[in-house]
Amino acid sequence: MAQSKVVWVTGAGTGIGAAAAVALARSGHAVVLSGRRREPLEQAAAAARAADPKADVTVEVGDLSKRAEAEGVVDRILARAGRIDAVVASAGVNVTKRMWSELSAADMDYLLDGNLRSQMYTVAAALPAMRARKDGLFVLVSSIAGRVVGGLSGPMYTTTKHAVTALSHSVNVEECINGIRSCALHPGEVDTPMLAKRPKKLTPEELARVLKPADVAAVIAHVVDTPAHVCLNEIWITPTYNRGYIAQLGRGS
Repeated sequence: MAQSKVVWVTGAGTGIGAAAAVALARSGHAVVLSGRRREPLEQAAAAARAADPKADVTVEVGDLSKRAEAEGVVDRILARAGRIDAVVASAGVNVTKRMWSELSAADMDYLLDGNLRSQMYTVAAALPAMRARKDGLFVLVSSIAGRVVGGLSGPMYTTTKHAVTALSHSVNVEECINGIRSCALHPGEVDTPMLAKRPKKLTPEELARVLKPADVAAVIAHVVDTPAHVCLNEIWITPTYNRGYIAQLGRGS
């Protein structure tokens, strides 16, 4: 087993973040779960403790789209644990009315806060402590929409996820000299609550073929366990039955 690390997981109440908390606890890491709502965070924490009853699992509630709150969470983690070895930033949102013709200003701000500001302020808050130790790792959960421009995800989601990908690479450009690295993770379709925001819902047969949060969490746990001299700059993870490719081939939807 790899050496135990202190891992801060954001967007940890549901979906990929909650699954990552379970996978990381099972791997022997101390896990701090963050998000805006305490109840789902406590449920995710209970699942992580069930995966390993000896795991050190704590909850820190905060709206990470506000820099002061992100910095406050970091201050509390450092006061308790003394360090942050890794950050898994999995906070993310989308809306149902997502095309340019129907996007409201409120939804645009919601997407900027949930997908970009929360990730940006998380990175900014954690970097000083990592620089001081000359060590640190980020896993920034972007999306296939952070690399491919298409109609399904909507323009604002696509724009914010492209920005998250750039954010991750910017960490490697500036902070590699400080022993800090970042991985931009690009999941395809994953069976999370975000799929319920789709204008056209997936059928049970289609859902059975998409990724599960635990699939992505296993990749996250692998990245966290890589040695300090290894930087996995980007990882794409998609269902084998990739409906985006199939649509291009004209063989189905």
